[in-house]
Amino acid sequence: MINSKKTYALSLVLMCCFLLSFGQGAFNMPGKKSDKIKFQLINNLIILPIELNGVPLSFLLDTGVSKPILFNITNTDSLQIKNVETVYLRGLGGGEPIEALKSSRNFFKLGDAININQDIYVVFDDSINFTSRLGVDVHGIIGYDIFKNFIVEINYVSQYIKLNKPESYKYRRCKKCEEFNLSFYNNKPYVEAEVKIDTSFVPVNLLIDTGSSDALWLFEDETLGIQPLQNKMFHDFLGKGLSGNVYGERSKVKTFKLKSFELRNVNAAFPDSASISHARKLKGRNGSFSGELLKRYHHIFDFQRAKITMKKNGNFNAPFYYNRSGIILEQSGFKEVREEEDRSIKSYGTRGEGNTQVDLSKYYKYSLKPIYSVFELRKGSPAEKAGIMVGDVILSINGKKTSNLKLQNIVRYFKNDVGKLIRLTVDRNGQTMYFQFKLENVFKQKKLP
Repeated sequence: MINSKKTYALSLVLMCCFLLSFGQGAFNMPGKKSDKIKFQLINNLIILPIELNGVPLSFLLDTGVSKPILFNITNTDSLQIKNVETVYLRGLGGGEPIEALKSSRNFFKLGDAININQDIYVVFDDSINFTSRLGVDVHGIIGYDIFKNFIVEINYVSQYIKLNKPESYKYRRCKKCEEFNLSFYNNKPYVEAEVKIDTSFVPVNLLIDTGSSDALWLFEDETLGIQPLQNKMFHDFLGKGLSGNVYGERSKVKTFKLKSFELRNVNAAFPDSASISHARKLKGRNGSFSGELLKRYHHIFDFQRAKITMKKNGNFNAPFYYNRSGIILEQSGFKEVREEEDRSIKSYGTRGEGNTQVDLSKYYKYSLKPIYSVFELRKGSPAEKAGIMVGDVILSINGKKTSNLKLQNIVRYFKNDVGKLIRLTVDRNGQTMYFQFKLENVFKQKKLP
């Protein structure tokens, strides 16, 4: 929700409001009916190449935001940010709203789609930074302003989005597809689904949130039976919002159902009420339907007609995993690394007739490598019991240097099978230390006091 010096009241967006808004600050594709843009899929999140005022950047595609937000920027002069006023932004988390600058009349370009009059909110708080959490550069978030102007197809398997002009788009007949009506609140899309937590199905109204990497968030409501199973839950760090860290319980639901689409044993998080007080201002909202679930479908978003069409893809039956180690990593910077360079192919030559001289000199190259450190550590987890501490820099995992791995590749080790041995070499305040532990069942029942 966006608050300026005058607090703006949230309102239900009716379809007529969509139609009236298209002429102002709208994206368009001159001379084209559609355009396909490749994206990076990092931890279930879509990272798009965006050009802002002539500068190439990377933005997270987030259906949960109504206006683009820019962060992780050290020099705004190159971006020519102008026409600004001070505003305050509030998101998930239990902290206070953060200060930002609202800038108007910006030039945005996504593929062949351009907008010459785009509003954007610029945040200078260094703690609002997705780069450290994902291990790739992310400079901002964009959502509604893309979806309101186009029929947007998202293909998680081939990793592209396709922007289609609504006036020229033709739906194809699809026997395996399901179509759902969307409702909107503060320019954000909601869909009706069902969950079976214990013995019976409960209807839920969920925000479609491409900006969250989890599968399912549910807001606890004892009267509806929406609460984690007591014998299958653990407290954990759920993520970071604009207003601070979000904690809650992680659990499972027996079944998640969207019409004929059913998934079983689905990961579900139940965030603490203090972290989502503003998210619950929409009465009747029961949670979010996010990346780990969304990546199992091919999507066609049609905001103008208030509908979404979905079809199963190759990810549909993939199992759901939890981080069994208890370690949450972040990329905390870079270090210069000297590596030996193999020039043996170029080092042979002849000296005199019939003789070959081998050059045994060593050559080195210098490059910047990522540093990964422990950002959060779950209480009672295998890593904590082994002696790992927040702030430890992970140098190697199971014999492999982490500087040669991507962040999401390291995290995969932590989602391995129960009993898998994890060996870590860490740097703690300049001292090299060694630890090992076995991954445990995260739902292992604790002894009663």
